[in-house]
Amino acid sequence: MLFLLLSLLLSLLPLTLLLKRLSTTPPHSPPSPPRLPIIGNLHQLGLLAHHALHSLSLKHGPLMLLRFGNKKPVLVVSSAAAAREIMKTQELVFSNRPRSTIVSKLLYGSRDVGFSPYGEYWRQIRSLCVVHLLSNKRVLSFRAVREEETTLMIDKIKQSYSSSPSLAVNLTELFKSLTNDVVCRVASGRKYGKEGRFKKLLGEFVDYLGYFDVGDYIPWLWWVNKINGLYGRVERVAKEVDDFIESVVEEHERGERKGGHEDFVDVLLQVQRENVASGSPIHRESIKALILDMFAAGTDTTASVIEWAMAELLGHPLILKKLQSEVREIAEAKRAITEDKLEKMPYLKAVIKETLRLHPPGPLLIPRESMRDTQVMGYDIAARTQVVTNAWTIGRDPTLWARPDEFWPERFMDSLVDFRGHDFEFIPFGAGRRGCPGIQFAMSVDELALANLVGHFDFSLPVGEELDMSEAPGLTVRKRTALLAVVTPW
Repeated sequence: MLFLLLSLLLSLLPLTLLLKRLSTTPPHSPPSPPRLPIIGNLHQLGLLAHHALHSLSLKHGPLMLLRFGNKKPVLVVSSAAAAREIMKTQELVFSNRPRSTIVSKLLYGSRDVGFSPYGEYWRQIRSLCVVHLLSNKRVLSFRAVREEETTLMIDKIKQSYSSSPSLAVNLTELFKSLTNDVVCRVASGRKYGKEGRFKKLLGEFVDYLGYFDVGDYIPWLWWVNKINGLYGRVERVAKEVDDFIESVVEEHERGERKGGHEDFVDVLLQVQRENVASGSPIHRESIKALILDMFAAGTDTTASVIEWAMAELLGHPLILKKLQSEVREIAEAKRAITEDKLEKMPYLKAVIKETLRLHPPGPLLIPRESMRDTQVMGYDIAARTQVVTNAWTIGRDPTLWARPDEFWPERFMDSLVDFRGHDFEFIPFGAGRRGCPGIQFAMSVDELALANLVGHFDFSLPVGEELDMSEAPGLTVRKRTALLAVVTPW
């Protein structure tokens, strides 16, 4: 639909050029590629925007100004130095989020922690997440859930082998089911994925979060997504998701859930009761938005990391064997690899770091927006400029990384560089106050799953098939095709 729209707009260019000259770039703005009237640089994004922006940055530099539409300025950040300036040196200036019509429809007016505008409300709900939901202590308390669900995944693979030893296993679907089941149990006390409906609905929800809305950048075209039915589909998914989340909350309020541990909904309802008593109530929509954050952010991105890691290992058999040797030596032939063993597996952690460097789950971090006029690296940046940080490009910068396009986990074996937002050459989860608060939760799932997979099984590609490493577009970039492998118990 975007390409059809662009074709329509391009057909208007001759008339537009007669009526209005292209606006000039102020002398102290960052370098900018040529743009077209009406659409600006939108025609240059393509389906995989992180690749297109990477190519443009090679020509125009690590700090580049685009126009989405004729007026909306978009600053593209493609270097560690520029990212540090945005996320640390001038973090407060760039802590806002740009408005998104689709996100607002899906997330209760952007009342969640990821997309809500910077301000007192955001500070309160982020503190709630960090202190009550995603603290190290809270994440550790769900260790049994992660271990149980990982063991179930391993058993499922073994059963598949017993019935059809030569049949390729769809690892992509297994990873989605694993993360969905872990998050469901942690967030709401029980699993909802048995019939597959909730997993499918959540997949639609995440896909729509990454949709482009032309009306956000060319306001007079707001009607396009209404006419083509996109808004209607988004509203349908939002309604179905809200019905589900509401039923989960009501189930907890009635005391009907059967989980054996205190889950996220329990915690949020307890905090709500305490805040009502203190005169600072938390609205129900805020609670539902935070629950939805846990479901959406905790499933899709976490599964994609395991998927890309296994894909890279299948493409690098020697690295896979090295990892298997480490895991199997530490595991000592035990049936299940538990979390207490993971700290003794440095190569496992290096493999996951290298996966995140090459395949950050969200290659273009959630956009920020400047709250006032400022200067960045000597360039003038106007208030309300949208900021897009290309973590994919930064992770492959040849001035920062040796052999940047190669999967080489050894680079992290003697390195203190980490992904938690302190090292700006490696920011798959962002950095600063708008960085992802769920890193610990995601990594605990990924490390445990990958260790058990390579510890219990040998893997090979199906006979006659080549490994497809191409990407599918979306907010979370996944493999374009499902990852299939012949799996043999060790």
